[in-house]
Amino acid sequence: MSAFDANWSLMTPEIVLLCLALLIFTIDFMTGIKGSKPFLGRLSIISLLITAILVVLTNNVSGNIAQVFIVDKFAMIFKLIILVGVAFVITISMHYLEKNSDVYQGEFYSLLLFATLGAMIMVSSADLITLFVGLELLSISSYCLAGFKKRNKKSTEAAIKYVILGGVASAFILYGMSFLYGLTGTTGILEIGRDLGALYDQYPFIIMMSLLFMLVGFGFKISIVPFHMWAPDVYEGSPTPVTAFLSVVSKLAAFGLVLRMFIIAFGSIFDEWSFLLAIFAALTMIIGNFIALTQKNVKRLMAYSGIAQAGYLVVPLATTLTPDITMSIIAFYGIAYVMMTLGAFAVITLVTESAGKEDISSFNGLYYRSPFMAIAMTVFLVSLAGLPITAGFFGKVYIFIGAVTGGMIWLAVIMIATSIVSFFYYFGIIKQMYMNEPNENDEVLNPPLSLSVMVTVAVTVTLFLGFFPGLVTKYFNSFHWFF
Repeated sequence: MSAFDANWSLMTPEIVLLCLALLIFTIDFMTGIKGSKPFLGRLSIISLLITAILVVLTNNVSGNIAQVFIVDKFAMIFKLIILVGVAFVITISMHYLEKNSDVYQGEFYSLLLFATLGAMIMVSSADLITLFVGLELLSISSYCLAGFKKRNKKSTEAAIKYVILGGVASAFILYGMSFLYGLTGTTGILEIGRDLGALYDQYPFIIMMSLLFMLVGFGFKISIVPFHMWAPDVYEGSPTPVTAFLSVVSKLAAFGLVLRMFIIAFGSIFDEWSFLLAIFAALTMIIGNFIALTQKNVKRLMAYSGIAQAGYLVVPLATTLTPDITMSIIAFYGIAYVMMTLGAFAVITLVTESAGKEDISSFNGLYYRSPFMAIAMTVFLVSLAGLPITAGFFGKVYIFIGAVTGGMIWLAVIMIATSIVSFFYYFGIIKQMYMNEPNENDEVLNPPLSLSVMVTVAVTVTLFLGFFPGLVTKYFNSFHWFF
């Protein structure tokens, strides 16, 4: 297929988002470098809304561009999750940037949109080169965002660590890709998946080397153990909205990439890597939850919580379930994860910016200062812990059932045990909000309307999925996820 014959309309959402990101960057340049520019945040959210509408209109039918860029149910659902997540991050950012006038607002929003574009390319990639282009667009934008507070030592340190370790991870991914290309003579993921089973009989060592190198690089991107050490420092040093972005949107985009690679490219040798992935999932759940118990900084606590959540997301991929069932489970938990985690970060941003510190003690007496935010935070934490009538509970139930059905009973037991451990640090924050008196200089919190609306939406969806999970899972189970 030549470039002239390709159906470029499939890339309409990505092309429009690119144009809108450049437009916002240009408007920022024309209106001066610094200063409060809340209208740019609103324009960014409108841009994401337009893109989401285009995704629904153009990606609801499977298709591809020269077997390089592919559109299917998997791409459509993950793009919508990413777009909603970034819209929430921008809503959080608008409050944060008003409190931190030294941050260049237009560049900040533009970088978030460019990172979103990279994430969307990643989940639609059917070629190793396209995949890497999307990955690097997301990564480079994330590096810049992590160090956005240039005069803050922690932010600078976070950016430097992220750039160096992220570059090493990208090198591992490229090296692993080079083995695949050398063996198959193609960079197409579909062609690689078709040929890899037969080639494995002749070149098992080289193919396993390729898989391991790529697993190291992808493991860094989704912060699973033992490739997680960068996450707590980078999350703590980054601006809080960037921490939210890295913890949720960036991680889910990278996880989408992992799913397509392992299910399609390496699917024919599932028996060779499934147990290894199960070991990583177990270690991630155990280490993430146990180290979170010792954290006093709320952003570091959420970093280790995010590491543990990555372990839960990996569990279905390591089981013998069919790809469509695996994807239904992961998509449900992905939606729940976006709502409960970004909702929690919205409250964290409000509280820590008001207190001027990121210690857990800043939540002291939150119920007396802002009852709605305290109740909302309770819902998010209870959902993250996996307690009933929340989205997180049913997300973990589906993962647990999938692990048992897929022959990984020992992994399901570890999942339950580590979830119980998580109760202690999540309920530690709840205890601070209800059972402690406010700190001496704490004032009544008056959240802006945009943040209140965003938290309300997140709480509503979290509870709705907890009361009516079957409506979503029934819809997902009707999908044939991959092209």
